[in-house]
Amino acid sequence: MAALKIFITCPRGLEEVLVGELNALALQQIRAVDGGVDCVGSWEQVYQINLRSRVASRVLIELIRGVCAREDQMYQLARKVVWSDWFEVNDSIKMNVTGKRTPFKRIDILGLKIKDAVCDVFREACGKRPSVDKMFPDVRIHAFVEGTQARIMLDTSGEALFKRGYRDETGEAPLRENLAAGLLMLAGYDGSQAFIDPMCGSGTIAIEAALIAKHQAPGLYRRFGFEKLQGFQAEVWSKIKQQALAEVIAPVASLQAADVDRQVIKAALGNAHQAGVDDVLAFKVQDVTKATAAAATGVVVSNPPYGIRLEDEHFLRGFYPQLGGVLKQQFHGWQVALISADMGLPGGLRLKPARKVPLFNGKLDCRLFIFKMVQGSNRGE
Repeated sequence: MAALKIFITCPRGLEEVLVGELNALALQQIRAVDGGVDCVGSWEQVYQINLRSRVASRVLIELIRGVCAREDQMYQLARKVVWSDWFEVNDSIKMNVTGKRTPFKRIDILGLKIKDAVCDVFREACGKRPSVDKMFPDVRIHAFVEGTQARIMLDTSGEALFKRGYRDETGEAPLRENLAAGLLMLAGYDGSQAFIDPMCGSGTIAIEAALIAKHQAPGLYRRFGFEKLQGFQAEVWSKIKQQALAEVIAPVASLQAADVDRQVIKAALGNAHQAGVDDVLAFKVQDVTKATAAAATGVVVSNPPYGIRLEDEHFLRGFYPQLGGVLKQQFHGWQVALISADMGLPGGLRLKPARKVPLFNGKLDCRLFIFKMVQGSNRGE
């Protein structure tokens, strides 16, 4: 069978982390672009990416590409696909179109053109057409238009991959699971070090740390879109899952999380239970100023509060120096990574970051500030 052209989306800023994961899975012709990675591989590798990638958002198979300067050209392009090779007429469908610098005033119209083409191809072949389901479709069709060039792709993930299935409750500003995992990987966390998130909110970063420490594939307990597609190799998929199950281990180092809000910790405990990591991850109600290190070295990753309103800024002017003091006094020898949309965070902490990584939390422009907490050498000017 011919190799598949694959495009994997991810949060902006995590493209190189995703490249590392794809190299480990032996994908070919890997090329990072803004918001994702192009590569070439097999169906078995598509299954593996969906199951194992901690930072991917969706795994898409390219079906066709071509010129799309007018709406009718999208229809003609989609008509060239033999859709019955990919799914059945009784499967429900949903279209999603995104674009950059396109000539179209309403890009959503292109989704309707694709839908019309899919329905016409099926109607001509078997006298029936698929139905559209915008909420819970069996099959998701994606198109990306850049300028006047279009790619039509089939989604093999189904629900977005950051939906691990464990997060029932979230705090005020939750990070998506794949972004949380990306922060950990950028911070150098590999599961062998002691870990703490002292401002854990609903627990997403800490839960992702626990999954890494257990060597547990993030998609182990969810379903995927490829299971609905023609040619799905159930035996191959079963063996891949069994191999992933066999790789799960007991963590070798301390995993801790804390928050000052008792109700938030209750929600985090529920999420950890859903993820199957509540037995290895210790939660406590604690103000961050009381945090202490559980080992001589380790990794702190957290999403501290940052100001949007004036009253927030007033609070943070007093909070940041306290947080910086705790990190210097209690976590020397540790690596600390804090994500924030507040570019003044390092100055407020009176710490100099070893590295600043541009990231986006949704549409929010952020930085991951990474500090090496060597006692006495990290103080700001």
